[in-house]
Amino acid sequence: MARTAGLGIRGGAVVSGSFQGFDQGYLRESLARLGPGFVGVTQLPSTTSDAEIRDLDAAGIRAVRFNLYRGGPETIDELNSFARRVHDIAGWHVELYVDAAHLGQLADQLIALPAVSIDHLGMSAEGVELLLPLVDKGIRVKATGFGRVGLDVRDTVKKIHAVNPDALMFGTDLPSTRARRPFEDSDIDLISEALGDAGASKVLWENSAAFYRLAEAQDR
Repeated sequence: MARTAGLGIRGGAVVSGSFQGFDQGYLRESLARLGPGFVGVTQLPSTTSDAEIRDLDAAGIRAVRFNLYRGGPETIDELNSFARRVHDIAGWHVELYVDAAHLGQLADQLIALPAVSIDHLGMSAEGVELLLPLVDKGIRVKATGFGRVGLDVRDTVKKIHAVNPDALMFGTDLPSTRARRPFEDSDIDLISEALGDAGASKVLWENSAAFYRLAEAQDR
């Protein structure tokens, strides 16, 4: 949080990095230290028990993340089944780290899931036109990792926001592991310049607060 101390952050989501695997200890500790207002996004095997999902939910976890970009171990069928199970048990959504250029074959399955978000604006310029129809159907997109992507960030942000103003959710992506460049304060300015004050307010806070159920976290 030292890097973001001057940004006035009052809540948000702490996301498990792919390299951290299925160890839940570090995420539990982080949420306990950060306190109310912060929630977690974890990684879990599909064999995780219902009881463990409920226990993690009580600790502040609100979503499970799958890394399809770097070839995670889950099959699409496992992802589909597990996404429905965690939503039924705890109301969690799923987050996908994926190149949107590869979403064509998954589109129908993703639209049918209860709640989904896509990381890092979908990563590639080639994926933007495949991503927009999913946004129109209610899939959310994280405006994160601008130093990772191979697309025009400003243009992509405008396109997604025009399709669904509730879709975009900003994040710093810190500590920006394996990114070509880390988060910069100017990434926030880009959102404001691209969308204006009202649009930026939704992307920088309102959309995420609703999707991650941050009001509930205040009562944890």
